[in-house]
Amino acid sequence: MADAVDGERRVLIAADKFKGSLTAVEVAQRVTAGLRRVAPDVEIAALPVADGGDGTVAAALAAGFERREARVAGPLGDEVVAAFALRDGTAVVEMAEASGLQRLPAGVFAPLTASTYGSGELLRAALDAGARTIVFGVGGSATTDGGAGMLSALGARFLDRDGAPVPPGGGGLAEVVSADLSGLDPRLGGVELVLASDVDNPLTGPKGAPAVYGPQKGASPDDVAALDAALGRFVKVLEGTDLGDRAAEYALAPGAGAAGGIGYGALLLGARFRAGIEVMLDVLGFGAALERAGLVITGEGSLDEQTLHGKAPAGVAAAARAAGKEVVAVCGRLALAPEALGRAGIRRAYPLTDVEPDVGKCIADAGPILERVAEGIARDFLG
Repeated sequence: MADAVDGERRVLIAADKFKGSLTAVEVAQRVTAGLRRVAPDVEIAALPVADGGDGTVAAALAAGFERREARVAGPLGDEVVAAFALRDGTAVVEMAEASGLQRLPAGVFAPLTASTYGSGELLRAALDAGARTIVFGVGGSATTDGGAGMLSALGARFLDRDGAPVPPGGGGLAEVVSADLSGLDPRLGGVELVLASDVDNPLTGPKGAPAVYGPQKGASPDDVAALDAALGRFVKVLEGTDLGDRAAEYALAPGAGAAGGIGYGALLLGARFRAGIEVMLDVLGFGAALERAGLVITGEGSLDEQTLHGKAPAGVAAAARAAGKEVVAVCGRLALAPEALGRAGIRRAYPLTDVEPDVGKCIADAGPILERVAEGIARDFLG
């Protein structure tokens, strides 16, 4: 038992979802079951985590936040019931609940017309609920409208040359000639708005929202070019408002390109950009849970180069390493060398493919296989 954690039999499970297989809550449940089979007396705390993308509200609810719901517009304008989380004046709002790819019919994409209007309605619902701090988690969007729909739902107006509202979606911004932000909900000035994202892209250009993320939302090369030009026009029009030069500065700021540019809209509202996992660890009370742990188990579906750039496992490992805690990771697929894991603060990773080499079976039977992986962790670290 050379790997055993000396004198410590308290484990903190702080893993993200295995996308397409297990939610973060289910990951924690399966790891717990596997650990207990080998070490039945181990003390286990579960704190499912998220990095601001889809699953962020679920993580907050698992940490004890209250579930609230609102009827809002989905990305295509149809009504959906979206949830947010609330506790002690802090709301966790996830744009994907209203405007995410998950809200589109299977196999349907709408890169030019999908709107963030419902995300604005969800923010308004959080204001109505008395939120004084709003953590706005963005990711998994179906949209590339620069947050124009969101801003419209909060009282802004974007008009074409005939004085009519521009059509919804990023494509509609090709027609914008004037913007009026004077009608924005005045309550926004009295709340702390935090833009939580693992994406630091600018709004436009080769690293912007349309070029980098548009294809994931069904955008063709022509669509990408049209969206980039439309968002550029949107910024130019906003420069003609009281924002002035700040409109262009915000477009270049880290996080502006997050979730199809809704990050840009949030920055226009005065949001402060923070790495999603960092702000979520604060909100979820990770520090207090970490103090009591001897071993931390983190993870996500794929541990790869992206993990090292702001994803949940890297954030958990960095915080745990700073506190002198041992960290291991579970994952479906491992694409990082041991040296890269070590630099991230992860002592060892346990992929499902070590137990079941067939990737298809790993995806289909992720839960039982993860339990077997957790048994191995228990033998290595808790014996």
